[in-house]
Amino acid sequence: MITKRIKDLAVKVLNKEEIKYVRNAFDVVGDIAIFSDFPEELKKKEKLMGKLILENYKHVKVVMEKVKEYSGKYRLPKFKIISGENRKETIHKENMVRIKVNPEKCYFSARLGNERLRISKLVKPNECILVMFSGVGVYPVVISKNSEAKEIYGIEINPNCHKYALENLKLNKISNVKLYLGDVKKVIKKINKKFDRILMPLPKSAENYLDLIKGRLKKKGIVHFYDFALESEIPKSCIEKVKKVYPNAKILNVIKCGN
Repeated sequence: MITKRIKDLAVKVLNKEEIKYVRNAFDVVGDIAIFSDFPEELKKKEKLMGKLILENYKHVKVVMEKVKEYSGKYRLPKFKIISGENRKETIHKENMVRIKVNPEKCYFSARLGNERLRISKLVKPNECILVMFSGVGVYPVVISKNSEAKEIYGIEINPNCHKYALENLKLNKISNVKLYLGDVKKVIKKINKKFDRILMPLPKSAENYLDLIKGRLKKKGIVHFYDFALESEIPKSCIEKVKKVYPNAKILNVIKCGN
């Protein structure tokens, strides 16, 4: 995320009344700047604002705004290019890896970079890891590059994400990751393995998949369960969802991440 004050730059193209509506931050995926909630009051000036960002943030080559919220089977948004090059694909760099992605075709959060690195630092040598809902392969790739994991398995239902994930393995010269395309409920039955660590980075409905990992963990194995919750409800609501399926589970930690 970039937090440089855009308002200080916008005085060149906006009047005092319009300046009030300027957002001071936007997300950056690779060389694409993304406004998640571009002000309605500035729609007529969006191209000027986009040009302003391109001129002042030299690493940004495309400026987009979200025009449709996350929806559908794969929880995807819609973006409109405001300024810059006519493309939505980019290579995002984080944690010693490069990730090729199109944010409109694949769910991807740059804000979770610190969380992905945190997980990789917890991994012990020779661990066998399962990443459910592995997307473009960012968790498997980051863990592979930043730990001594033995094997990492990823399962993803979105064919576009799976395609990018396979490319990202090649892009980062990864050899200890195995990727599967399909519904995790079906694919997991085909993987005859027990794991030291299982990641469930699907915060919207991960609790519906908790029962799938019964019998899949080694002794003292660890599950990373993600959930959306109001800050006032953390950690109570997250713990309740886990305990409902695994009443004897030991909760090691609850950490706020992302947004």
